[in-house]
Amino acid sequence: MSDIVKRTLEIMPEIEDEELFHISSLLKDMTEDQAKQFALVYRKRRKDPGVALILAAVGFLGFNGIHRLYLDKIGMGVLYLLTFGLCLIGTIVDMFNHQSLTLEYNKRRAEDVAVMVRTLIQDDEPPALPPAS
Repeated sequence: MSDIVKRTLEIMPEIEDEELFHISSLLKDMTEDQAKQFALVYRKRRKDPGVALILAAVGFLGFNGIHRLYLDKIGMGVLYLLTFGLCLIGTIVDMFNHQSLTLEYNKRRAEDVAVMVRTLIQDDEPPALPPAS
């Protein structure tokens, strides 16, 4: 296991598989402070695949598309609500694809958080003083 993956697991032990490698690639150029700040913000923004699966299952009770709304897919969520989950076929497919749907959402959020953390931490550093003449 590479050092960056170990570092990522130390900071965020709850992530695994493809998400782990994606987060590791984002953290490789970050300082320790940036990585910790990233972990704090990303934990609050990431979505759990288990919750997405439960929300997709709720579609069988007539509330189709809630899982799509949860994953910030507003258009598809409304479409599922109006078409009874595309006659339940879309809901069934999404129950099998809940992990990839959640991973896609989490990757987008991770990239957004990485940009934000890099920008904020760089802006917080005091400007370098000009050399004394």
